[in-house]
Amino acid sequence: MNLLDSLRDPRYYQVAVLASLLAFGIAVLDFGIRWQNAAAILLTAQAVQFIGTRAAGLPRFDPLSALITSLSLTLLLRTEFVALAMLAAIIAIGSKFLIRVRGKHVFNPANVALVTLMLTSDYAWVSSGQWGSAAIGAFALACLGFLVLTRAKRAETTIAFLAFYGMLLFGRALWLGDPLSIPVHQMQNGALLIFAFFMISDPKTTPNSPFGRVLFASIVAGIAFTIQFVFYVPNGPILALIASAPLVPLIDALLRGTHYRWDTARERALNKGV
Repeated sequence: MNLLDSLRDPRYYQVAVLASLLAFGIAVLDFGIRWQNAAAILLTAQAVQFIGTRAAGLPRFDPLSALITSLSLTLLLRTEFVALAMLAAIIAIGSKFLIRVRGKHVFNPANVALVTLMLTSDYAWVSSGQWGSAAIGAFALACLGFLVLTRAKRAETTIAFLAFYGMLLFGRALWLGDPLSIPVHQMQNGALLIFAFFMISDPKTTPNSPFGRVLFASIVAGIAFTIQFVFYVPNGPILALIASAPLVPLIDALLRGTHYRWDTARERALNKGV
């Protein structure tokens, strides 16, 4: 495999974008991310990925997916305890190997770790507003994310989610007589855009067919809106994704499509790769 083949892997772009967002957040926005937690997540994720690779008998250790999950967790997860940060990485990467249907892992790794800790611990929470809501920041984040999606050929998932979720937000504002600046502000939330571009768009945990992905995105958007604005529970999209994930195998069974594999010579050789 030559260097050009390697650079065609969209995960390199995901790593670059997430790392840039993390650096920007720490340097400019003062995220308050504890370096101990970041190091614990990164190292633990790679260790679990290595152990899982050996246990599953895969031909080669691949650190990229675990690195992407680590960066996503570092951006969104907040806790004062290093042990919980490590546990998040264990849950995230372990779920890829342990919870699988027809060769695909069911849950987005970062998503299942965040929800598990939020529901079982009072000492872990999701950072939802630290990115700010300035229009220029949201636009820059969206453009960076879209670059990644076009490389991964899964842009319809994010576009459909943002379109459906946005329509629900604007429809609610019109129904209540609220100024449209309110849904605009809500759509500019950095955590929402990170979710849309780097979590729900995960090609390994979304339906195989294009129509299936649009259907799935609309379901997640509807559930997220209901959680957030009917039951007034925060982090609606993150909770909606884990609730909707078990539908993916059913959608795949009804709507046939191609099982996504990272478009590189290395990944094509790793036929069983996770």
